[in-house]
Amino acid sequence: MITGNKGEWSEIYALFKLLGDKQLFLGNKDIEKLEGLVYPIIKILRTENNGDFEYSIQDELIIISGNEEVLKVPISEFKEKALFLLGAIKDNKERTFSVPEIEEFMQSINCISLKANSSAKTDITIIVHDQRTNQQPTLGFSIKSQLGNPSTLLNAGETTNFIFKIIGLILTENQIENINSIETRSKIMDRIVQIQNRGGEFEFLKPERQIFSNNLVLIDSLLPEILSKIVLNFYTSEFSHLTDLVNLSAKENPLNFDIENEHKFYEYKIKRFLTDVALGMMPSKVWTGQYDTTGGYLIVKENGDVLCYHIYNRNEFEDYLLNNTKLETASSTRHKFGKIYESNGDLLFNLNLQIRFIK
Repeated sequence: MITGNKGEWSEIYALFKLLGDKQLFLGNKDIEKLEGLVYPIIKILRTENNGDFEYSIQDELIIISGNEEVLKVPISEFKEKALFLLGAIKDNKERTFSVPEIEEFMQSINCISLKANSSAKTDITIIVHDQRTNQQPTLGFSIKSQLGNPSTLLNAGETTNFIFKIIGLILTENQIENINSIETRSKIMDRIVQIQNRGGEFEFLKPERQIFSNNLVLIDSLLPEILSKIVLNFYTSEFSHLTDLVNLSAKENPLNFDIENEHKFYEYKIKRFLTDVALGMMPSKVWTGQYDTTGGYLIVKENGDVLCYHIYNRNEFEDYLLNNTKLETASSTRHKFGKIYESNGDLLFNLNLQIRFIK
């Protein structure tokens, strides 16, 4: 029996839905279809434990080939099964569940597992026809589903901590202990307020881990400073959406860019960062700037639509990432941040960066 969570079943749903639609719809920053922009699908490629399979679209049939065996399945079957599976995913309240009716159909079309068997982040590979260029690019996608809980874009860890030096303030051990023992719902914010109320200021020192720091500098030499400002603003303001935090940074302009002609320095640099994170950059590993085979995301919406964002259409992809992400507070105990500590006579304070999709 095949069991999986809503996100995993969404991968099969996306396969059925795309084959039923016969075309790929592009999405805008608000996760709505871009009018008049579709890619007719030529074939979908999927790697299973028992081999590689091609799902080719020919008129009203799907031709499935692989292992020297060729199957012909009417498109109407994929439409029907997609609709049934969407209902099953939405209605299910369990963390993991099976859908026997779909499992039977999956096995009949050589689709034997929920997750595509791939070492890269690619969940699905699609060959489309691009009418604008008359080319047939092969596009790799990671599937993100809105049917389950929103996924993280950048996971928290000690690897994503930023170290700040507290300046303009001398504290006794007792005062440090009192501030560190604040255990309110918004304890990190409240500890910061206590420090600021006593005249302390936060001066960015460096990211805690050198690899993450170098990865950021590789993308843009000023990224560590820009992100440290965004992280500090997140913990000291009412904003959590990245668009709001980027706009706040642009308004404050802590790096003193020349904004006389309204260059969008902060937005541009953060979009580059988000794109690199989405396409392979991890805080704990040396980033070479080489994207993995996934070039974008397929979003399975709550209403069942499947929208595509791809590096192939870079502007829409970047707008989507910026407009649909927020910062959130991870576990401060697990990731060791949010407390005053001393090092070489300095008072230090770590703040953590975690980014999650909003929907």
